[in-house]
Amino acid sequence: MIDVYLLLGSNLGDRKLFMDEAIRYIEADIAPVIKISPVYETQAWGKSDAPDYLNQVIFLKSDIPAQDVLKKILNIELILGRKRDEKWGSRTIDIDILFYGSDIISEDGLQVPHPELHKRRFTLEPLSDIAPDLIHPDYNKTILQLKNELRDNLIVKKLYF
Repeated sequence: MIDVYLLLGSNLGDRKLFMDEAIRYIEADIAPVIKISPVYETQAWGKSDAPDYLNQVIFLKSDIPAQDVLKKILNIELILGRKRDEKWGSRTIDIDILFYGSDIISEDGLQVPHPELHKRRFTLEPLSDIAPDLIHPDYNKTILQLKNELRDNLIVKKLYF
């Protein structure tokens, strides 16, 4: 079984409901979720006039190949109304593969570890809650080290649901 970390994000509609529904689909289609980070509210990244996001990281173990995990999460996004009209556009749900074990994957449409995660507070804050000692295979640093070295000053605040 491979350790898989996924980032969930939503900034349209009932954001928490979309993330909860995504988790239900992930558990049904991919694997049971083992750990769930707290939910964080985050200013939009890359498009500052968009509504704020809710973000959360989940951890699961799966034997499904990474490309198949990607296909399944893209399908879940479609089911939950995700539209891809513009880069960094608002969305009902966004699901990113952050890590697939310690694999480094560079294929058309799939980059793992996620190529921007080490630069994004909205990813590293929830990830550090559930996997502070996880080693990033490209940088050979823990998630906590990467978080502490961040230059990203986007406002990211922990929510309690």
